[in-house]
Amino acid sequence: MISMINGKTELMGVIGNPVTHTMSPTIHNTLAACMGKNMVYVPFPVKEDISNAIAGAFALGVVGMNVTVPYKSAVIPHLKSIDSKAEQIGAVNTLVRTENGYKGYNTDMPGLYRALLSEGIEISGNRIIIVGAGGAARAAAFLCAWKQAKEVYLLNRTPQKAVRIRDEIIEKTGFTNVIPLALCEYDKIPGEGYLVLQATKAGLYPHVEETPISEPNFFQKAGVVYDLIYTPQETTFMRLAREQGAKAYHGLKMLLYQGVLAYELWNNVTVPEDVIASVYEVLKKECGIHE
Repeated sequence: MISMINGKTELMGVIGNPVTHTMSPTIHNTLAACMGKNMVYVPFPVKEDISNAIAGAFALGVVGMNVTVPYKSAVIPHLKSIDSKAEQIGAVNTLVRTENGYKGYNTDMPGLYRALLSEGIEISGNRIIIVGAGGAARAAAFLCAWKQAKEVYLLNRTPQKAVRIRDEIIEKTGFTNVIPLALCEYDKIPGEGYLVLQATKAGLYPHVEETPISEPNFFQKAGVVYDLIYTPQETTFMRLAREQGAKAYHGLKMLLYQGVLAYELWNNVTVPEDVIASVYEVLKKECGIHE
């Protein structure tokens, strides 16, 4: 953290409800300290009036903000402009100040992509199973379409939601290799060695024993599992995958990289890999993760 807040200190923050649990101040204030940037990042709890919150932040000179639940889509009508990929996803998590208002970006999905690459996992040409059909699963499916996965199976308890995502991806990207299925129909997925993205909230602390699926036959289809949840360190979903011989990763690096990408957008810089590694160590300590 900078030694003293002064008249040149830039203000950043995250808006959402709730935001008391957020790890974003740890990421961004550590980044600022490592990069020698005179900025402070704080949480802004916004209980309902997102329109006034955005207008007020701009009036007060807030340079950049992150957006978390429940406002990732609700914020869009109040922005001056929006990045094309964020528009396709229909969700924004990063606001960059421009002359007349904020421009919206989505760094969650490129953050996921960089996290996967850091573990040696590629999407392009890979066969992928996405578990869930909520906002995170939808965005992950778009990422798979942009990166030209070989095929993407969308599994959800309510298959109609997966069908809607499939239809929207075809309409907006032209990518057609998306197969929606009910969660119980996983046995229709041929072969094994898939990259499995767990994109539901099942297993999120404190409900650590929850898992969207527990059948060993499902996990035998997995070569690598990436759970978008970052706490606990090992979800039940990850444990079940490892028991069947698959590699499994938690989502802390996704959280890290989406923050790094937001910082880079705000400050028009590239964060060096050694700085990213240092921030990750601080983040692991804060989350109680030991690897």
